[in-house]
Amino acid sequence: MRAKIINFLQYDKTKGNLKDELLSGITVALALVPEAIAFSFIAGLSPLVGLYSAFFIGIITSIFGGRPGMISGATGAIAVVLVSLVINHGREYVFAAVILMGVIQILVGVFKLGKFIRLVPQSVIYGFVNGLAIIIFMSQFGQFKMGNEPDSPWMSGNSLYIMLGLIAVTMLIIHFMPKLTKAVPSSLTAIVVISLLVIGLDIPTKTIGDLASVSGSFPSLALPNVPFTWETLEIVFPYALIMAGVGLIESLLTLTLIDEITETRGSGNKESFAQGLANFVTGFFGGMGGCAMIGQSLINVNAGGRSRISGIVAALGLLSIVLFVGPVIEMIPMAALVGLMFMVAIGTFEWATLRVFGKVPVSDIIVMLVVILITVFLHNLALAVLIGVVISALVFAWENAKRIRARKHIDENGVKHYEIFGPLFFGCISTFNDKFDVNNDPDEVVIDFRESRVVDLSAIEALNKLTEKYLKAGKKLHLRHLSPDCIAMLKNAEKIVDVNILEDPDYKVVADRATV
Repeated sequence: MRAKIINFLQYDKTKGNLKDELLSGITVALALVPEAIAFSFIAGLSPLVGLYSAFFIGIITSIFGGRPGMISGATGAIAVVLVSLVINHGREYVFAAVILMGVIQILVGVFKLGKFIRLVPQSVIYGFVNGLAIIIFMSQFGQFKMGNEPDSPWMSGNSLYIMLGLIAVTMLIIHFMPKLTKAVPSSLTAIVVISLLVIGLDIPTKTIGDLASVSGSFPSLALPNVPFTWETLEIVFPYALIMAGVGLIESLLTLTLIDEITETRGSGNKESFAQGLANFVTGFFGGMGGCAMIGQSLINVNAGGRSRISGIVAALGLLSIVLFVGPVIEMIPMAALVGLMFMVAIGTFEWATLRVFGKVPVSDIIVMLVVILITVFLHNLALAVLIGVVISALVFAWENAKRIRARKHIDENGVKHYEIFGPLFFGCISTFNDKFDVNNDPDEVVIDFRESRVVDLSAIEALNKLTEKYLKAGKKLHLRHLSPDCIAMLKNAEKIVDVNILEDPDYKVVADRATV
């Protein structure tokens, strides 16, 4: 039984140790508090709503998710989507939207659609990561205000200098301590040292308690207080769909990043299902929904968290803070957590991308910059990734359109052969048609697709028109070495197409077991 539990938690003592898992989980729990509170404020909800969401989403995804060591909770990307729903309809509609969001994400996992994250180019991933690093960094600026309201005055004088000094000490501890010892996570050490320094010397500075109270009771299970009508569905469905998309994109891209750091592989489909289950449950306990958190995930991984244990400890630690030790946690200075998040932002940013200018295609640079700008200024991760993928796809189509080639020769029987190289699709139809000389070709012509493939409707129509031209010229055209799926697409031309089925290649898509 013990072996089964260890296997489920994916804990391997040869690759990590239990102490690191526990301490990294505690560190993450502390880092989750101000983030959850801040995102609640953004959405116009009670701070406890964000804390409850962080607990439920964190515990469920840690147990059932496809990426051990990744941390999920209430996020700003979801909070931004909820603002207008809260203003126009109220918090109960938020809970209904979160439940529906969970259902959509569960369906994505069940139908194994998570594997499509592989279609996201590396330039988009770099843009996503760098954009989020900038957001993490900039989101800390709000802590330099005297109050929590948007129009609160900025710190100045001694309060500002104290804040900056404590942040600097925090960052120095996090940076240099691993060079001395890795027995204890440097981020946790920094939080403890700064807290003791502030409390012991009675230094006047902003604390977690100045944001909001983090004490509360365990939330109760209840249905959202909304009418179960078609009108309600029309209200919440658009929000649920957007949140589901944003949540999955951020979660799966974070999963990809953690995969690269840990040199392991997670399951996108399993993670999609777990994210959906987490949001579905959270909605019934009055939560605001969420997804993977790149900042907290990096804190966890850098502190030694590799298995499900660290995520579970983080979630349980957060719940313990709310239920039992809220007053103590409220004494932690915000400077320590701001310094920690600054270091996370610095570590998240892919500094190597600054050296690729002039060394990679201009299109990749443009895609990366577009994704960064949309992420930073619109805070719409789904839109940023979608536009990045679309631009990349158009560039890919254009480049491939220029690469279609045809090798020509006439055999001993006087039959002219066109051997096509490269996929035949909408972008290269004009170039493809220019390869043929219908009037001067012999009576029998063969187009060989051994090294090509008919991709779309535009390609089918091009072949139909080409066969018609040869037919009107009194000549016969053969299409050879088509794959079975291409043959099925060409049924409209079956009367004038000669296909050698026995020699047709069999195209198959490589299965990705890790995403099942």
